[in-house]
Amino acid sequence: MNDDASTHSQDNRSWLDRLSFFLSDRPSTKEELLEQLRQAEEDQILDREALDTIEGALQMSHMQVRDIMVPRPQMAVVKADQTTQEFMQTITETSHSRFPVIGESPDEILGILLAKDLLPLAFAKQMDDFDLNAMLRKPIFVPESKRLSILLNEFRTNRYHMAIVLDEYGGVTGLVTIEDVLEQIVGEIEDETDTEEEDGNIRPFTESGFLVKALTSIDDFNEHFGTYYDETEFDTIGGIITQQFGHLPAKDEEIQVGELSFHILAADSRRILLMQVTPISTEANELPPNS
Repeated sequence: MNDDASTHSQDNRSWLDRLSFFLSDRPSTKEELLEQLRQAEEDQILDREALDTIEGALQMSHMQVRDIMVPRPQMAVVKADQTTQEFMQTITETSHSRFPVIGESPDEILGILLAKDLLPLAFAKQMDDFDLNAMLRKPIFVPESKRLSILLNEFRTNRYHMAIVLDEYGGVTGLVTIEDVLEQIVGEIEDETDTEEEDGNIRPFTESGFLVKALTSIDDFNEHFGTYYDETEFDTIGGIITQQFGHLPAKDEEIQVGELSFHILAADSRRILLMQVTPISTEANELPPNS
């Protein structure tokens, strides 16, 4: 057993020695460092998973909460003085899982309401007779200047999923969720992908699904999925799918188009950013060409 431990230690030193030697010509910029790390992956000094992890960490190292937060005007909130019917409409229309509950002003955060906590009441038909304040979870506050890498660690360590973002004067400027941070990691890694790589905008995501950037060209999408979308009106798959929805879709919205299912993973106030595309078994439907 001691021999095994010694061999493992020597292997680790060998890997570190090789990487140290590879980086002996110290890079002066982040771009130079990333270039050397990618070359190390090509030379099989690093595996792809390790490289993706390092790239994600480097991209996040300079970003702050304010860079990805949902701004205050776009927050979906529940007001403490709303009737059950009023705030249930907000919950059903947005399909979010967590809602800040505010008092007399948006700066007065009373707590966080989890939509799942309302399910037992809905099934028991007791929605008109309950104490909203008794159901609230304690809100977590973070400064808008906090670095994303630190926030992600806090999310994981403390097992919470949403934080209210405050400015330097203690006013509410927005909110951020762990999903926002994770999507940013995915987006940054995708943005660093070599654009000349085959299907660089389309990658395996699950056993049957693919991670597809909305800016993927129609030609590339058609070639990969065997579809026949027309380029006359739109240049990217994101434009076509937005048209299929009939509105700008939000995160977690889904639509089935012919033999493909599209699940929106990330979107902002102007466009779709990232989708999960999954082929489905459909004999009756035929994929319409930009209908």
